[in-house]
Amino acid sequence: MAVEVGPVAVFGATGETGRRVVRTLQERGLAVRAVVRDRDRAGQVTPGVEVAIADVGDRAAVDRAIAGCRAVICATGARPSFDVTGPLRVDYLGTRNLVDAMKGAGINRLILVSSMCVSNFFHPLNLFWLVLFWKQQAEAYIRESGLTYTIVRPGGLKNEDAPTPVVMASADTLFEGSIPRSQVAAVCVEALECEASYGKTVEVVARPDAPARAIAELFAQTA
Repeated sequence: MAVEVGPVAVFGATGETGRRVVRTLQERGLAVRAVVRDRDRAGQVTPGVEVAIADVGDRAAVDRAIAGCRAVICATGARPSFDVTGPLRVDYLGTRNLVDAMKGAGINRLILVSSMCVSNFFHPLNLFWLVLFWKQQAEAYIRESGLTYTIVRPGGLKNEDAPTPVVMASADTLFEGSIPRSQVAAVCVEALECEASYGKTVEVVARPDAPARAIAELFAQTA
């Protein structure tokens, strides 16, 4: 089997989850390209990490950011604001733009950080300008794209980096729970080379009383 070369592009690399993805890739000894929206935030990336500047809404910038990469981990997300178009632009149109750019560049591997409960239209989070609805539309676009994808839907995100055992389930089967962002990052990075994760949408939470199991094993046992 040929060994893939080139860095893994991480979109949303200065966000709370994206920073942990970058760090986990580094810890695994994998080349990483941190993609940030604003040049002013580039300084937040760990020194020594390659940085590219691109807004997911700018196709030309995305094309440049992913050039030469072997895979993409997307951890972008609209920030709460008074901009009613934020989730539409970032979570749906931005993700769609990234998918199209990947296809144009011949990059096939995509891991997307989405959200638990995206299929529940009446979830309170949709009061934030239909953010879950637009994430769901982005997921649908990815599934029809032909890319080798893994969609990770975490529960409530926690900044405490506690190594709590991960619980993984198929789409639309978990409806409550939380998970440290560091564990979400570990799931995304493990998914890169885990064939059992290909073409799957999984939901993840962390529970202290759950048995500790390897992430690859969890993927293998999830439909």
